[in-house]
Amino acid sequence: MIHLNDAQIDALVGFDEAIPTLEQAFRALSRGRAAVQRRVRTEAGGVKLSTLGAVLPEAGVTGAKVYTTINGRFSFSIVLFSTDDGRPLATLDANALTRIRTAATTVLAVRALARDDARTVAIFGTGVQGRAHAQALAAHTGLQSFRIVGLENVEQVVDELNARHRARGVKATAGEAAEAVRDADVIVTATRATGALFDGATLAPGAMVAAIGSSLPYTRELDDTTLARASRIVVELHEQAREEAGDLVQAAPGTFDWRNVVELGDVLEGRASARVRSEDIVVYKAVGIGLQDVALAGLAWRKHVAREAAAQRA
Repeated sequence: MIHLNDAQIDALVGFDEAIPTLEQAFRALSRGRAAVQRRVRTEAGGVKLSTLGAVLPEAGVTGAKVYTTINGRFSFSIVLFSTDDGRPLATLDANALTRIRTAATTVLAVRALARDDARTVAIFGTGVQGRAHAQALAAHTGLQSFRIVGLENVEQVVDELNARHRARGVKATAGEAAEAVRDADVIVTATRATGALFDGATLAPGAMVAAIGSSLPYTRELDDTTLARASRIVVELHEQAREEAGDLVQAAPGTFDWRNVVELGDVLEGRASARVRSEDIVVYKAVGIGLQDVALAGLAWRKHVAREAAAQRA
């Protein structure tokens, strides 16, 4: 059994391959050809242990991500097994995979849920996930005008985007919350906020909102107005969202109907509709599920094995 650290994973897995790998996994889930183990959290003495996993027979792998949370800091690891014979294949550091899989899934959501002519995005958050989302969306969607909102390092994120993606027509600027949201086609929230980041009344008709910062039932980034205006709410896994998605769990009764909440895989497979009219507001609420972690862990493992085999032949 091998171990892959974060540096090796960064060298093995990029958004180019992560995005289609995750799409295949979500489609398999929708077709009933994959299964997800919901997150379980255990806590004592200020130390939290969380586990979540998935079974992906079509990819030949199953496994679980295990991570600790101490003083707001996360440390991740994945254990990967073969679905052919059950043998352990690898352990993997998962900080890099967590960063990649979250942003790559948001790319899938934007492609599926935003209007085809969407060009302007407001991104809240300049931490690990905010930066990853900015880079992934700049490289893998048609979004071009980036408004970055954050508490620190905003200019650095702006400069990185402009330097790397200027040739694709990307232009990034620093913004304030209210101005950034106004007339934006896509809004991404990737923060550790515990309350709403903007007034949902200011959302333009046709906007798509991707809220990915909170996976706890007592924190949220969106207000009830945003949810009430949404024609459709999309999640990764319905039952996990009902337990963890604070944006939805904390909403006042009657704000939205859980029967109007559909899963991303079903949208990708065409089993559920998302946007019916161009003026519809669509919300994608992510909490992170084991399907994403195991799918990309399998990709990293396969690429490592192939690289090692090529090196031995050389």
